[in-house]
Amino acid sequence: VQLQASGGGLVQAGGSLRLSCAASGRTFSIHSMGWFRQAPGKEREFVAAISSGGGFTYYADSVKGRFTISRDNAKNTVYLQMSSLKPEDTAVYYCAEADVGRAVLLGTEYRDWGQGTQVTVSS
Repeated sequence: VQLQASGGGLVQAGGSLRLSCAASGRTFSIHSMGWFRQAPGKEREFVAAISSGGGFTYYADSVKGRFTISRDNAKNTVYLQMSSLKPEDTAVYYCAEADVGRAVLLGTEYRDWGQGTQVTVSS
């Protein structure tokens, strides 16, 4: 499967961005999706996950209430709406697809990864 993330950029603190991740290569609607991020010098961390049908979502505590994950199975695309952005949200954001339909939080449970999109939040 190929995952193409887009939508990153430079934004001021308090601003918003919407990331998109388009999937191709296998049946998108039966796989859960997730977003992860990695800041310079830090380990990759979980951001959000959504089940195959979109009915279950999970968020890292650091983004809860500010970020929203959603998906459009007709378009084979998962989104991450980011609001009230903070400088500490600066990172490369990666989308990933799991082999299961339930939403999963561990990076090791994801099979395929996108190339990442840079998000930079200035103070």
